[in-house]
Amino acid sequence: MAATTPVCEAFDGIAALAQAVRAREVSAVEVTRSCLERIAQLDDQLGCFLRVDEQGALRQAEAVDAKIREGADEELLLAGVPVGIKDMLCTKDLQTTAASKILAGFVPPYDATAVAKLRAAGAVVLGKLNMDEFAMGSSNENSALRPCKNPWDVTRVPGGSSGGSAAAVAASLCPLSLGTDTGGSIRQPAALCGVTGMKPTYGRVSRYGVIAFASSLDQVGPLGRSAVDLAQALQVIGGHDAHDATSLPLEQPDYLAACQTPIVDKNRRLRIGLPKEFFAQGLDPRIERCVRAAIASLQQEGAELVDVSLPLTKHSIAIYYLIATAEASSNLSRYDGVRYGLRVTPCDGEIGPGQSALVEMYKRTRAAGFGPEVQRRIMLGTYVLRSGYYDAYYRRASQVRTLVARDFAAAFTKCDVLMTPTSPVLPFRLGERLCDPLSMYLADIYTISCNLAGLPGLSMPCGLVTEAGSDRPLPVGVQVLGPPLHDAKVLQVAAAYQRITDWHKQRPQILTRPGAEAASP
Repeated sequence: MAATTPVCEAFDGIAALAQAVRAREVSAVEVTRSCLERIAQLDDQLGCFLRVDEQGALRQAEAVDAKIREGADEELLLAGVPVGIKDMLCTKDLQTTAASKILAGFVPPYDATAVAKLRAAGAVVLGKLNMDEFAMGSSNENSALRPCKNPWDVTRVPGGSSGGSAAAVAASLCPLSLGTDTGGSIRQPAALCGVTGMKPTYGRVSRYGVIAFASSLDQVGPLGRSAVDLAQALQVIGGHDAHDATSLPLEQPDYLAACQTPIVDKNRRLRIGLPKEFFAQGLDPRIERCVRAAIASLQQEGAELVDVSLPLTKHSIAIYYLIATAEASSNLSRYDGVRYGLRVTPCDGEIGPGQSALVEMYKRTRAAGFGPEVQRRIMLGTYVLRSGYYDAYYRRASQVRTLVARDFAAAFTKCDVLMTPTSPVLPFRLGERLCDPLSMYLADIYTISCNLAGLPGLSMPCGLVTEAGSDRPLPVGVQVLGPPLHDAKVLQVAAAYQRITDWHKQRPQILTRPGAEAASP
């Protein structure tokens, strides 16, 4: 039996879908039911959702339809648009675990700001999406509950940590999702799953209600089919939030207008910078060909290409894993079995003379609740922050981080945006890198420096590659980076590329069960 095509696939983007719902051409309930049906058919194979809130989603959809019947639909920019939420964002009355055993059973009493804004705009939350535990990973295999699989080839990873967010959009389980990006966790899975995903400038979208990994790096962002869909979502979730001390008190740009603006006008041509360090050894030549073809297509539209250098790129992995692990060690110290989540209490006979029952409970809870990758990063971060090591490692990494930002600032004096590969490799096979942490970390080599510098970054599809001996094409992503606060410029460039190409419209072939006939959504 072939999977049913959800109603949202009949519309050219989420703006058209929301307009149809507001015009009562289709109901929010009908759209929601079609996505829930597709999830029921496919997600046992894919593992995109950790939990589906079927009844809650239908109640939200009914409320949207009721508002429209009453004529109160002026603010419903995303009326009836089904959305999946990464399990890193708090959702009121819906379990939120960060894909970790240590938060089993935790039900937040409030929504993260980004989720609350989606609901207020009429979006329908379908459920919580799979991820690497506490967003620590590049393959979604670190989820404590189950791995997520790539819809283009279920023997391969979807990327991480927002693997469920990317795979759900790619498989047409929902047209829009939210992820978080600490070192590439939106853009890398977007590239590996053939969808469009954006990390906004740090502070553009509130982090209130986001379970913290590395607070100076974490950022919420959307994943969808196109840059225009992302612009529509950012128009809703962006803006200042008094609940978040890092939220920027700035006026929200008109992202949708930016997507309609040509990249070349009579006064100026778009300048695209090509950092030589991103086209060096280690990049799969098939990916490089696709990325260079994407850049060439914008050059044919009138853009100017400029060679630039980001010499500190080679240090970005080291800097990131000093800063991120140190902040993780601090942030995750709150999970101790006392206030919420898992608690492993030793029996009286298990506590030896001179041992503290409380300390033993801490140790057992954290050993049972955290997976291997999270434990590894907590230990690394604790070491980095030790007395006598702080200055040598964390402080020095923070200083070099400033130099990375200066590298980008110098490059942007010569160009408007940078274009690079998103990932150096194609989607790799499940289990292929699990026993080699360094190899896994290097999968983010092109995305990490964006977070260190607080830049806006977007990944979008730019080609398909079929490996020898396989009949399943694998997606390739190209990355667009802009100066801080130039999120609209990044969206403008991405939208311009997607007007002249159709890679973002390609869909994977999805089976409802092994041996079933393939159906393209």
